[in-house]
Parts: sequence; structure tokens; C-alpha cells
Amino acid sequence: MADESGMTMNKPEEPGLGESDGRRPVGVADASLASLLDRHTVRGTLWRREDGKIRCVACGHRCLLAPGRRGICKVRFHQDGELKVPFGYVAGVASDPIEKKPFFHVLPGTDALTFGMLGCDFHCAYCQNWITSQALRDPVAQAPIRTVTPERLVEAAERSGARVVVSSYNEPLITAEWAVAVFQQAVGRGLICGFVSNGNATPEALDFLQPWIRCYKVDLKTFDDRKYRSLGGTLAHVLDTIRQVHARGLWLEVVTLVVPGWNDSESELRDIARFLVSVSPDIPWHVTAFHPDYRMTEPRATTAEDLIRAAEIGAAEGLRFVYAGNLPGQVGPWEDTRCPACGRTVVERVGYVVRRYEVTPEGRCPQCGASLPGIWHREAEPVVSSGWRVPRAVRL
Repeated sequence: MADESGMTMNKPEEPGLGESDGRRPVGVADASLASLLDRHTVRGTLWRREDGKIRCVACGHRCLLAPGRRGICKVRFHQDGELKVPFGYVAGVASDPIEKKPFFHVLPGTDALTFGMLGCDFHCAYCQNWITSQALRDPVAQAPIRTVTPERLVEAAERSGARVVVSSYNEPLITAEWAVAVFQQAVGRGLICGFVSNGNATPEALDFLQPWIRCYKVDLKTFDDRKYRSLGGTLAHVLDTIRQVHARGLWLEVVTLVVPGWNDSESELRDIARFLVSVSPDIPWHVTAFHPDYRMTEPRATTAEDLIRAAEIGAAEGLRFVYAGNLPGQVGPWEDTRCPACGRTVVERVGYVVRRYEVTPEGRCPQCGASLPGIWHREAEPVVSSGWRVPRAVRL
């Protein structure tokens, strides 16, 4: 169906009533888990009333929900005339290297307190976070939750030494109200906030997030709309999100998981690179390695040669910052940041380890003085990792 602007929207998948309706949730893979999550909800912000129903505007599906109905994500639902949305828990939290997000142009070498909830508006067969993202859709996807307040999460970030707070692990657009509550506390403590998303956003959601975030990572999974629909989305929505995020002045990085035989043809990789160049040649493009996971076990794992080929295509099409990820130490200089003006390596990396950092506090190349786009350290001392950096558990 389409709204008055002509945008195509999806119908919600199944009905689902919370316990306060006197019935157990239906249309979900695990009614007990749904009942538990329904207790951790509040009145949402990203919705409006339409003819006795509720239009959710958190993601590109724009589900129109009759009373008692759940959205495609299964965690947002219409109850008692308002939209209930997830709030007050985490299903995953860690202090991750910022490079794991991946953000390569955001305070290299620092840590990001990363938190996530349950649920997703896509159903990717190769999802590497499926335990959290596919909860309520797949009965095997089970992850415990911990109740927490925004204040406690930000305190945990400070204790861990993180300088960035990121919403990730599941799809954060469908839990945007909770993310903003955390970000408000984090920004008040001087921390930078970011979003790691599938890119199925709406202008309303981006307007809601923009005051609180400075960086946004989008997964551009393919350049084929038919393939995107098999994952539960559309190519057009993701391309529009990339344009909108960049136009809003948020720092944007884009990731493509290179799946052999699925999205790795030369023509498709060139199409992705050309699109990104049309938005801005300064957008970092990360091509990362696939490994068989979840329900996609037939394609072989991506090799270093596959990633180098994809990176070379991106550079040949005019992207100034192309990175090959997930295979540390195997892709040569494609882990490093080089000045596009003079070619000097200004950030040298192996995996999550920063071996050399030379971007000036003004965000410039120390050799030629060219401006380097990103969110860089303002300190004059070098930023170099000691030891092998890994995600760290966080005490709440």
C-alpha cells in the first residue's frame, strides 16, 4: 500500500496483543519472550494516528496498525490507542573498539560503549547478530535481557573509558526512543553518540535522532532491489537514507558485506561505488568479509583477494576512502587511512589496533595540510593502541 506521498509501505505481519489485553501475544515465535518484552515498553514518539489506527514511522515499512497489532519488527505494537515501544533493557552491551562498528574516521583507537535490544525490521538469511535481531521471529533466537536505566548505561561508558556511545547489535531504528533516552544522558556527559543501522530509515526518525548523534553507519547490502526485498527491505529506502544522513551533516560511513556469488559481481560493486561517489566521494566505504552463518551456509567465505578486488573497484570509481575489513593483516594497505591529496598514511591499522596516528588536531594531513573528513582527536599526542584490542564486558 502507499501513503499520500506515494511511498510504498508494508502491512504489519501478524496480530499480537500484550498481557494487559488479557491475552498472550500471538504471531510471534515465542509468546513468553514477547510477554516479557511487552512489559518493558513505554508510549512511543515516532507514530501518528490515522483513521482509528496508528502509523508507526520509525522505519521505512511505515506499518499501519489496528488495535492489538504488531509491526513487522514485532516489538512495536498498538495498545490502548497508543504505540508501545521497547524501553529500559539491553540484550547486549559491551565496550567495543570503535573500529568494530566500523567507524574508521571517528576517534580512531578509542572504545564505544555499544548497546542493543531485540528485534529487527529485516530478516537477512546471513545475519551475524541473528540471536538478538531475529528474536520473536525465529524460535531458536534467544537472548537474555537486563533491565537498566539510561543513566546506568552512561555511567558504565564512563567507567570503561569509552568516548562514544553507539546503538547497535539489533536494528536500532525500531528502538529509537530508547536510544535517544540513552543519547541524551551521554551527550550531557560530553560523549559522542552514533547509530549502526540497516538504513531503512524515515525522515521522521532521522529528525528525531539528529540532535543527539554525530555519526551514522549504514549497511548497503546489495544494489539489486529484488535481493533487498528477499531480506525484507527495498533498495530505494536505503539509498534515500544514505542521501538524507549525508545531507543532514552527520558523519556517514557505509558497509557492504561481500557475499561470494550473491552481491560480489564487478557490475554490482561498481554500481554501489558509483552511487556513493554521487553522494560524496568522501564517504568511507567498508567492504567486509562474509562467513557462512545462520541460514546462509552455502556461499563460501570471502577471501582477502575478494576484498582487495572490491576495494580496488571502489577506489577506481573515485571513492577516496575505501577499507577492506574482517581479515586483519591480510589486505595490505586497505586497512589504513591515506591522505587523498598526497598519499601519506595518516592512520595505520591492523584489525582494531591503531599502530600509527598522524592526523593533526585540526583534522589535517601533517605532510600536505589537506583537510581530512571525519571526527578526529583534538589532542596533540599520538593515538596508538597497546596490545590486541577486543570487545570488553561491561558491568552495569
